[in-house]
Amino acid sequence: MKIKAVFSDVDGTLLNSDHQITPLTKQAIQKTVKSGVPFVLVTARMPGGVVSLQEELAIHSPIICYSGALVLEENSEGNMAPIHSTSLSHQETRKILKIVNDRYPTVSISLYSYNEWLVSDTRNYWVTQEQEIVHTDPRKADFAAYLENNQQTHKILCMGNSLEITDLEQTLKNETTGVSIYKSKETYLEIMDSSASKSQAIQIILERLGLSREEIMTIGDNFNDIDMLSFAGLGIAMANAPDEVKRYADDVTLSNDKDGLKHCLEKYVITSEQ
Repeated sequence: MKIKAVFSDVDGTLLNSDHQITPLTKQAIQKTVKSGVPFVLVTARMPGGVVSLQEELAIHSPIICYSGALVLEENSEGNMAPIHSTSLSHQETRKILKIVNDRYPTVSISLYSYNEWLVSDTRNYWVTQEQEIVHTDPRKADFAAYLENNQQTHKILCMGNSLEITDLEQTLKNETTGVSIYKSKETYLEIMDSSASKSQAIQIILERLGLSREEIMTIGDNFNDIDMLSFAGLGIAMANAPDEVKRYADDVTLSNDKDGLKHCLEKYVITSEQ
């Protein structure tokens, strides 16, 4: 079946190991969009960490943030506005904060709400490292006061050494309910409401585009991409993906450092349009 929309992960897929979009990949994406096939970014990042990539690519597609917990599209004023939002319950957020603070004091915690990144220490090693990757600045906040004000939390990110993150992942899976917990890399643990997923967010956009899941291609490299790789008519894993992720894909392209995204666009989308 002809591919009518492409949904791509960002880190480890669109971006190479230097967190850059290569000129060849950019060119392939622009050819895809010019042929009339929407190219949609699907990521665990906050909106501020995605809009700059949209601008670099010169595309105006909707964006899926926080692995599906927040979906935005461009409004009539040219601004990205939410069309779907799923937040964590305050009860589970407080429970997670207490577990991490009491038992894993060296793990860094970030809360994300819409386009805000909240941390308790802006100079923390993990925070400054993430800041350099996403080119977005965090805001120092008192988490308890933030939750008292009934603010929505779309994602919790825990960053720390791989052994602690692995242990924390198991602890949270044993002691929390109604949340989705997964590693986006060995040192990052992402937590969202269990009803949020990349595939659910893609379905929202498909309904607006009038397309079916069989007509789309998804591309990703990590565990939080498995559900969208399985969901799509054509799911492509990057060569740099773990073997378990590759098992859910219909095909495996080259790595993110060898323009794997470009190659699968040329194989399945651009050539079929010419």
